[in-house]
Amino acid sequence: MRKIIFFIGLMSTSVYGTTDYENCVLDAVSVDSSQDTATQINQRCTSLKNEKKQTLGAISKRVKAEREFQWNRFVITPHRRNYILPYTHTSKLNREAYEFAGDWADEAKQYEAKLQLSIKVPINHQDIFRKNDALYLGFTLQSWWQVYASEISAPFRETNYQPELFYLTGLDWHPMGGNTGLILGIEHQSNGRTQLLSRSWNRVYSSFLYEKGDFALSFRPWYRLKEDKKKEPLDSEGDDNPDIEAYMGHFEVRTIYRSKEHEYGVMWRNNLRSDNKGAIELDWSFPLYGHLKGFVQYFNGYGESLVDYNISQQRIGIGILLTDIL
Repeated sequence: MRKIIFFIGLMSTSVYGTTDYENCVLDAVSVDSSQDTATQINQRCTSLKNEKKQTLGAISKRVKAEREFQWNRFVITPHRRNYILPYTHTSKLNREAYEFAGDWADEAKQYEAKLQLSIKVPINHQDIFRKNDALYLGFTLQSWWQVYASEISAPFRETNYQPELFYLTGLDWHPMGGNTGLILGIEHQSNGRTQLLSRSWNRVYSSFLYEKGDFALSFRPWYRLKEDKKKEPLDSEGDDNPDIEAYMGHFEVRTIYRSKEHEYGVMWRNNLRSDNKGAIELDWSFPLYGHLKGFVQYFNGYGESLVDYNISQQRIGIGILLTDIL
C-alpha cells in the first residue's frame, strides 16, 4: 500500500515528463518481486538524484560530445589542438645544430609556418576499472615549415612525432563545486632524424584535471625513462639529448578559459633549478568563419621543438584553428 501511495504522489509531480530520479522510482515499483519499502526506494533514488547534481564542466562536455561519435569509423577524434599557422616569427633558430649538414641553415628564415595535427583513437568499449573510464591511443605531429625560403627549396626544418597510450577517468572529488579527473600515460617523442640531428625521449606521466564551468586546469608531471649513454656522438644507439630535462623540466601546467566563442590558454614549464629554465605559452582562439577559428600563439622559453630544446627563443604566430581544447 505504501508503494502505491508513493507512486501516486510521484505521478502528481511529473506532469511535464520524468527525471532520472523518477525513472528510478518507476523501475522500482514496477518490479512485482521487490520487497523494498517506499522509504528504501526513496533513499536509493534520492542518492541517484544527488549524484546527478554535479554540473558538467568544459572538459566533461567535450568528452561527452566525443563519445557520441568516436566509434563512427568516418569520424576522426581530435586530441590536442589542430591548427595551421601560415606565419610565425621567431627570435632565434638553432642554426648550430645543422652545421654538419651543409650551409643550407644559413639561408633559413626566422619566419616560417607551423602546424599541429593531433588525433586519438578509443580502445575500450566497456568500463575497465571505473565507470566511464577510457583507454586511448593518441598521436600528435608538429612541423615547422620554411615555406618562405625558396632559396633552399622550402624544406620542413623540423617535425616532431608524439605517439602515446593513456588512460582517462573521472574522480569522485569535487572541490569548490568543480569536477576532477586523472590521466595516466606513456609517450614517445622524436624528430625522426638520424645522427647528430636526432632528438628523442620517452616519458611516463600523470595529469590531474580540474574543471569548473568554462575554466579548466591540468597539472602534468612526468618521469623520463632513462637511456644508455652514447659511446660516440655518431652512434645510432644511446641518448641523443641527455640534458633535455634541464630545459624542459619535470612538469607542465595548463589553464584554459572559454568565454562565449573565445578561448584563452596558458602553458607553463619550469625546471625548478637556480637557472630557472622553462617556458610559457599563451594562446587565443576566436571566431572566424563557420567551424574555423582564428588562432594566435606566443611562446617564450626552451623546448618549443626538439631540435631547439636547448635554446631560448620567442615566437609569435597567427593562423587558423581547426579544433580547440574545450
